[in-house]
Amino acid sequence: MSEAFDPVRIGIVSISDRASAGVYEDKGLPALREWLQRALKNPITFEPRLIADEKDRISAALVELADAGCSLVLTTGGTGPARRDVTPEATLAIADKEMPGFGEQMRQISLRFVPTAILSRQVAVIRGESLVINLPGQPKSIQETLEGLKDANGQQVVAGIFAAVPYCIDLIGGPYLETNDEVCKAFRPKSAVRPPRAA
Repeated sequence: MSEAFDPVRIGIVSISDRASAGVYEDKGLPALREWLQRALKNPITFEPRLIADEKDRISAALVELADAGCSLVLTTGGTGPARRDVTPEATLAIADKEMPGFGEQMRQISLRFVPTAILSRQVAVIRGESLVINLPGQPKSIQETLEGLKDANGQQVVAGIFAAVPYCIDLIGGPYLETNDEVCKAFRPKSAVRPPRAA
């Protein structure tokens, strides 16, 4: 069945001094991989990276992934106000365009849970034909910001950011991403919806 869907290459980057040094187990990469495999129908090739909170190394990894054909690059960690938190700066340094709506919506979602969400500095950018998004560091927060919030009946209360990702990738020349609606329903204008292909 997967032959009916465009293959996609996705970079997943966990940024943590201690996890990259082996002090504790990284939870960011498994959380990203698990959520994307649930959310997307497309066959995915993952390009994982685990790196320390160092601006030049982060920027270099993002450039490598974007320029190697990753249509989407998701980072986790390093977005707070602490001295070592430099992921947003490293991301902006490699950008062709900034996409501020992603960070705004992530903070709106997180504010439903904690007032300290205003300390988060996540950004999203476009480099070439790649969309790069900084996500929070905690697996629960990763899911909440990607998927959004639903009420007890499963109705969407706050839209997650991933609903806008497939159409954004359409617009920058990437593959046609198709989502599992029960996880996260992609939104496209009617004119941009591709008719279902035979498997």
